[in-house]
Amino acid sequence: MKYDLEKFKGIFMAMYSTYDENGNISRERAKALTRYYIEKGVKGLYVGGSSGEGVLQSESERKEMLEAVMEEARGKLTIIAHIGANSTVESVRLAKHAKEVGVDAISSIPCVYYGFSAKAVKEHWLSMINETDLPFIIYHIPQTTRFNLPISLFKEMASMEQVIGIKCSSESTFELQQFKYVGEQVKNGEFLVFNGPDEQFVAGRMIGADAGIGGTYGVMPELFLKLDELMKKNELEKARELQNKVNDIIVGLLSGPSLYGVAKYILHLRGIETGEPRLPMLPVRTKEDIELCVRLDKLINETINKYC
Repeated sequence: MKYDLEKFKGIFMAMYSTYDENGNISRERAKALTRYYIEKGVKGLYVGGSSGEGVLQSESERKEMLEAVMEEARGKLTIIAHIGANSTVESVRLAKHAKEVGVDAISSIPCVYYGFSAKAVKEHWLSMINETDLPFIIYHIPQTTRFNLPISLFKEMASMEQVIGIKCSSESTFELQQFKYVGEQVKNGEFLVFNGPDEQFVAGRMIGADAGIGGTYGVMPELFLKLDELMKKNELEKARELQNKVNDIIVGLLSGPSLYGVAKYILHLRGIETGEPRLPMLPVRTKEDIELCVRLDKLINETINKYC
């Protein structure tokens, strides 16, 4: 295999997009947030995905966000650019741009909204893959795309040299296990699986995941770095204990107006400005929601102090 898979193993922030007070992409805030994650010691960033609100942005905004991240992250982090869009032609343009700015890999959800066939999804992905020589990572998140990746199509995709792995955000650990098992068979043991559901990081790693990409990592990278360390050391009881504490935090994050509204406000409390999420994702505005964020930030810090 011509690709170095080791650079993709570890903790990847599902990068939040950064906006100014008028709701426009803020390059300076993007660079500041990137520096924050570099200082935390993460392996890399997944830019423009679900947590990055990519599907809520214009093509030019997605390009601007990626450019800003690359200005700060080049040579310091592994960068995966999510380029999935509603149309194939837009996804292809985003693939070409990702190559031009120097990312390490591209990734995409299937085409959505119309309920496309597996054949159509394959053509969609192939169009991106054929545009560059970058490694490609399938993004499987059926609870939002409504596309259940057939194992037959998965085998076809995994057999291609450029397809190095899959980001499995399915709520089924069985699917994750199948992708790892079948992918390694097709690729002679060299196929990556990224755990997507943050609340089952430990379960995903135990059943075969090589790395993690998560949206809640952004407000508690220290805890997921610690989970990764514990899994590498095979300290499973400690890992399970910490996962339970992390899940308490995740439940809290999901109890506000929107996950990313709460996450962004917690970063605001730390002096890291990312702006409000794009509507229809709701921001934090009420007194009750602000108090929730303050409590969660305190809980995160207490958990870090205890376990890290």
